[in-house]
Amino acid sequence: MFTPHAPNGLARAAVRFKPSSFVGTFVALLLAAAIASACGILLETGLRASVPADRYAKAPVVVAADQQIHLTTGTGDSTETADFLVPDTARLPESLVARAAAAPGAATAVGDVAYPVRQDGTPLTAHGWGSAALTGTTLADGTAPRTGEVVLPAAGMGRTGDRVTLDTPTGAREFRVSGTTAAPGTVWFADHQAVRLSGHPGRVDAIAVFAAPGTATATLADRVREAVGHTATARVHTGDDRGAVETPALASTKELLFGLGVSFGGVATMVAVMTAAGTVALGVGQRGREFALLRAIGATPRQLRRTVATESLLVAPLAGALGCLPGTALAAWWFGQLQDRGAVLGSIGLEVSWMPFAAAVGLSLLTALSAGYLAARRPARMRPGLALAQTAVERAPFGPVRTPIGVLALIGGGTLAGVAASSAGDDAANAALGVVMLFMLAVGLLGPVIARICAAVLGLALRAAGAPGSLAAANSRTNSRRLASAITPIVLAMAFASTLVFMQTSQERVTAHQQRDAITADHIVTAPAGLGSDATARAAATPGVTTAVGLLRTSVLVSGGPGPQLTSVSAQGVIGTGEQLARVQDLDVRAGSLGALRPGTVAVDTTLAGTADVATGDRLALRLPDGTRAYPKVVAVYGRGLGTSLLTFPAADLENRMTAPYASEVLVRATPAGAKRLTALGTVTNSSGYAAAQDEARELNAWANTVMAAVLGGFAAVAAVNTLVMTVLDRRRELTMLRLVGSTRRQVMGMIRWEALLVTVAGAALGTAIALATLFPMMKGLTGESPYIPPLVYGTFVAATIGVGLAAMLLPARAALRTADARP
Repeated sequence: MFTPHAPNGLARAAVRFKPSSFVGTFVALLLAAAIASACGILLETGLRASVPADRYAKAPVVVAADQQIHLTTGTGDSTETADFLVPDTARLPESLVARAAAAPGAATAVGDVAYPVRQDGTPLTAHGWGSAALTGTTLADGTAPRTGEVVLPAAGMGRTGDRVTLDTPTGAREFRVSGTTAAPGTVWFADHQAVRLSGHPGRVDAIAVFAAPGTATATLADRVREAVGHTATARVHTGDDRGAVETPALASTKELLFGLGVSFGGVATMVAVMTAAGTVALGVGQRGREFALLRAIGATPRQLRRTVATESLLVAPLAGALGCLPGTALAAWWFGQLQDRGAVLGSIGLEVSWMPFAAAVGLSLLTALSAGYLAARRPARMRPGLALAQTAVERAPFGPVRTPIGVLALIGGGTLAGVAASSAGDDAANAALGVVMLFMLAVGLLGPVIARICAAVLGLALRAAGAPGSLAAANSRTNSRRLASAITPIVLAMAFASTLVFMQTSQERVTAHQQRDAITADHIVTAPAGLGSDATARAAATPGVTTAVGLLRTSVLVSGGPGPQLTSVSAQGVIGTGEQLARVQDLDVRAGSLGALRPGTVAVDTTLAGTADVATGDRLALRLPDGTRAYPKVVAVYGRGLGTSLLTFPAADLENRMTAPYASEVLVRATPAGAKRLTALGTVTNSSGYAAAQDEARELNAWANTVMAAVLGGFAAVAAVNTLVMTVLDRRRELTMLRLVGSTRRQVMGMIRWEALLVTVAGAALGTAIALATLFPMMKGLTGESPYIPPLVYGTFVAATIGVGLAAMLLPARAALRTADARP
């Protein structure tokens, strides 16, 4: 049995007197620990992120609707549950305010709402006056507002007794100023009117409950929980949990960091472990002659296995611990970049504890022990009398276990690629991710066979390069396992980097083309904080304007896929008719008609229709922005959803489900004179300027994919360099022998150069093939088109691969030859 024991003399001597044999293993394990610890830190931050209560700090108990949708399928042991964050905000019935206030131990309860309003274009936040108790806001002058009245900030926005017009989610209305406060940027309505003006009448964002004297927070929370029951999935919050209620963006921040830590972290850690395990196995395999000698002089199999285990105990923990330092730096940089780009709340900090470090060190140790055990099995089983003879002969490229599993992985990857090609939307994308993983597993397991095939094919060209080329071809063909260990990390780097980068370029190209083709309006009116509620009507009434259509932008959750599954998709709400929309936005309708668009109906992009398996006339199961169930009838299917929105609704179906139901843009057809008059509503641009602005909005996704490609590809590239250096340094005896038998330095370096070209070209070609096998079905499902691979970017990848491979082999070979030439 392979179990670690206290370091024995053989292991200590090997590490002490031949440290160069462990440098490559040390570097690989260090990098694996860095990746694992970085992703672990992001995951822990996502799990533990919290925001202290500010607005609700004075209320010990806060009741809010559950902001997640919980789907459960199956029964008994086969039950499967999944949680999905609502796109906007789920709310509570206003009737629960009275029930919470009536709970024993409650002094009072306040139904809180918050939504944007405008005064002459100035953005403000509206609340009910009862919420002033939460922040301690008091009147500077005047009285509390009654119906038809408002309290304004004292800073020059109006005086008590004035009449002011405010643009609310229900439209522009005139109010009498009943008083002013010192609170900037906030207006206050009477409580019931504040709820009616919010756009979602009869519902409140949260209920703040104040305790009667002598009532403990825990006791009050239990009683409020009993009073409100589980109506509308009400949840009772205390302590720091109250901060999440007043900061809805915290949930999306946690979801993003959790996704990075689990989804990307899982893939990255698996790649890191595979690469590190291969390097450990290579390091043990390169010492086959040493182990054979030990067997020849009487070492037992158990002693050899103990030696490898002890070496792992000496190297892996230190490598793992040191790897946590760059891992922490990577996590801090990544987290900071996400905050700078607004993807993560700036009010939370990076959580760094011992747990990710312990996991990273444990993973390094487990990887080293497992890989070392597998690699030590063969030298430990060798018969002492034949040990040295067996190490002098290259092992067969086939293995009784790895080859059948590799063949199954290859067949599975091909089969899954066919499934992905016949699927659509997210189903195709999910299947394609399995394709790349299965093909990478196949390359790792069938490496010696693939390497021998590559050597045979490319060797034909190498023989035409004279003696150095012929030597390189012969070496590569007879040392397929060594060649495989060098090719595999290059394939990893090329495959993952190409897949992530070219997935982004493909989607970006299709999105940009669809967006430019879809906009047929002459001009687009936009505003950074959103347009006024009457912007579309005012635009339509402007002289010179023939058509004006406003668009609301939001997201909804669509059912689809195996198991409990909801997918967040983009949606636009049309302020106008379907016929008017068709004049300013060409969605490339392929079935049905936009003219049938009215409340209770929806138009669907063709890729989403394929994923959800719906057609015109069917009902599409979805959740609106606040989580409400809806089953609109599909009246049209169109082809330009990536450049616009995947779903198109009448605005009336979305307005009362959104916190800010203001149009983000108004598409107009107008004469030049009419377009000039539209500047009173907001910024007026033509279709080209609008498309450029949308391109900037997509930069975050492009940046995220680039970073993930850099992390995975960069790790694999360093691992490739590490492996190449190890393989060259292990050949010092061979290089010295070539010099002794008469080969010139130039011929030996030429051989190494041709071998480097063979390794890098084969690795780049295999990585490209895997990327294409992944991208074609993925892009067909997501965009309906073939992947777009920019020649310059791909050429840069190939050039970098070849350049790095040449440097990684030529520099250590030159150093080895210099040492050989210095010997007498």
